[in-house]
Amino acid sequence: MAAPAMEGAAATALRSVLSRVQQAAERSSRPADRIRVVAVSKTKPVSLIRQVYDVGHRCFGENYVQEIVEKAPQLPADIEWHFIGHLQSNKVKPLLANVPNLDMVESLDDEKIANHLDRVVANLGRKPLKVLVQVNTSGEESKSGVEPSGCLELAKHVKLNCPNLIFSGLMTIGMLDYSSTPENFQTLSNCRAEVCKELGIPEEQCELSMGMSADFEQAIEMGSTNVRIGSTIFGAREYPKKG
Repeated sequence: MAAPAMEGAAATALRSVLSRVQQAAERSSRPADRIRVVAVSKTKPVSLIRQVYDVGHRCFGENYVQEIVEKAPQLPADIEWHFIGHLQSNKVKPLLANVPNLDMVESLDDEKIANHLDRVVANLGRKPLKVLVQVNTSGEESKSGVEPSGCLELAKHVKLNCPNLIFSGLMTIGMLDYSSTPENFQTLSNCRAEVCKELGIPEEQCELSMGMSADFEQAIEMGSTNVRIGSTIFGAREYPKKG
């Protein structure tokens, strides 16, 4: 099967994904309109993002600050951008200053970054920014994210000490092959239960961002409210050849 690269293929692939989301939601007796699909456009050109935008999709995700800063000004302002990659402190200001329609940072994993985000949002006069706490549910050293045991502490810090951030839920990334086992999803769900109980937040108001191209249907069946779909919509990622 050819990768979605020809004209219109990404839009067709998006429709297929949305249909699969609907079916997974039905299997778990949940409304599909409560599940957000983040179209992850990492390494993809603006023209391909525009194709998906033109069929009505508005939520897109990027992993690298340099890419989102370059792409966002070339695309409509009503896009809701999600930053889903590891965020370094020296990239916080460029990200927030150059992407006024950044809707959410999904990959918050450190108190210092939380404090820096909070300060920069205030300094730029932006409205409060939604954030998810990234949890390393697989225990892989190569993955960012707090340990499950540290999740509550970081969520509480954001909620109590960062007035310019909105704690919106939790996120996790899959295993090395970018698919997760049910245990990974269950761990994130357990973390949500603990955080919501401690902070007095209804669980339905606390997002779970889990599930990618290989496993998003299972993630939805296990409670995901936010799935991050890249290659299934846009085709395989295209990295520049080294050397």
